[in-house]
Amino acid sequence: MQRRDFLKGAAILSAAGTVMPVLAASTQAHAMTDKTCGRRRFTLTNTYQLVAPEGSAGVVKLWVPLPENTAFQQVEKLNFSGTYQDAYISANNHYGAKTLFATWPDAKGKMTLTLELVIETQDWEPVKSGELSHYRAPAKPEYPTDVAIYLKPTKHMPVDGIVKQTADKIVGKETEPLKQAQLIYNWVSANMYRDNDVIGCGSGDVAAILESGKLGGKCTDINSVFVALMRAVGVPAREMFGIRLGQAIKMGHYSKKAFGSADDKGFADVTGGQHCRAMFYLAGYGWLPADPADVTKMRLTEKKEHSDPAVQAVNDYLFGNWEMNWVGFNYGRDFDLFPVAEQTPLNNFGYPYAEVDGDPVNYYEPKVFAYDYKSSEQR
Repeated sequence: MQRRDFLKGAAILSAAGTVMPVLAASTQAHAMTDKTCGRRRFTLTNTYQLVAPEGSAGVVKLWVPLPENTAFQQVEKLNFSGTYQDAYISANNHYGAKTLFATWPDAKGKMTLTLELVIETQDWEPVKSGELSHYRAPAKPEYPTDVAIYLKPTKHMPVDGIVKQTADKIVGKETEPLKQAQLIYNWVSANMYRDNDVIGCGSGDVAAILESGKLGGKCTDINSVFVALMRAVGVPAREMFGIRLGQAIKMGHYSKKAFGSADDKGFADVTGGQHCRAMFYLAGYGWLPADPADVTKMRLTEKKEHSDPAVQAVNDYLFGNWEMNWVGFNYGRDFDLFPVAEQTPLNNFGYPYAEVDGDPVNYYEPKVFAYDYKSSEQR
């Protein structure tokens, strides 16, 4: 059995609720449409035509991440078909990551699977809508069991050593969790940068990033730093791995390309649109969205300084708000899929994962894998 190690190679304060006037003006300009009310509907069609790595043969296994249902997204339809021997849906793993698992008896025949999802999304804007205006942090926060797990370290996200030292320097004497979150968010968005040379969405190896002094990467790297720093000061936080579905409207005012795009009929090729976002948890309130990585992407795409008013508008919005031309799959980090893969644990589950007799297929290269994702928005 021929082993591949490409995955290892790939690893080579404004007040809460403030929204810059330019962002508010851009949403008002579209106030009569459902989209700017935040409700949108997409059909996502994923096509897989698996190709075995050279020298590999035998049983083929495919794990596909599926969206979960939340307050900001609902899966209204899910159909799949293909040449597989068996296929079923399960969430039997540590993070409850919903998975479509399919198998083929060998790699000699045609290995295809088509998955169609109809997804309705709703912009998640708790800070912009003023939901936190009367929030008060409890003197002694208590976290539910299913939240407390997001205080723990993982292989790629330690919460001690340089991570803890960095977090403590950022927050200083501040003890209020929401203010700590804003300090950490602003530090990450201002001091990190997007590096388009990084493979895929990045490995999210937080200690390695901080120790290197080169604070660059892609969305998983940048948002994982935010998450780990939050955990290090005692605030639960997690990434959500997903994919962009189409045109950004509110955020598209600042960049036509950075946050997602589509043609004039609402059609988009989203094969390379994987994107990781972040959340943090306030005791007595619940989860809040954040995305410092997209601030850095917008800066690079538009060639602007962090101090630019447009960048600052984006920076303000993405602390406590998400525009939902995106769908999230799961929160898994450094965990075992189900059924358990031979190459385990998996760093994260934002891409499809496949093995041929235990050899992983390079999911960072859609044409090699091979897969194709198309999205169409109902208008």
